[in-house]
Amino acid sequence: MFQNPTFSHAGVTVPDINAAIEWYQKTFGMRLLAGPIEVLEDDTDLGRAAAAIYGVGFSKFSFAHLVWEDGGGLELFHFTSPETSKRTDNFEFWKTGIYHLAITSMDIKTTIDRIVEGGGRQRSEITVINPDHGYAVVYCEDPWGTVIELCSHSYAQMWA
Repeated sequence: MFQNPTFSHAGVTVPDINAAIEWYQKTFGMRLLAGPIEVLEDDTDLGRAAAAIYGVGFSKFSFAHLVWEDGGGLELFHFTSPETSKRTDNFEFWKTGIYHLAITSMDIKTTIDRIVEGGGRQRSEITVINPDHGYAVVYCEDPWGTVIELCSHSYAQMWA
């Protein structure tokens, strides 16, 4: 019998995997499951799997798996060959594909403070989208430009 899929994790590329692991642990209380794990373009199981995903010529990268308390995951990547580079515009929301991560935080103001204190930034003001229930969102960024939406309540609660 078919079982409906569920969300597992999101992958984010960063220029310094160790700094990113530390930042996500400190800022969001995430737990490191595995890594950093180095992958080379070679004949190992991981090397062959990566070549199947990225194609020939990726040469080398590291990755790590982190998890939130609720079981949702974040996979961090640091490519050294080809070298990781920052996007010119990290907020091209009109283009297809993922343009932000969304995280539930019952204490948005404190989470914003933690993001900013850790080198990230607040992109927008806190916006109340349902005054009757106090549902609010705010857009921020990690120190490497990944756009993060903070939501005051769970996704299902806010949009049901």
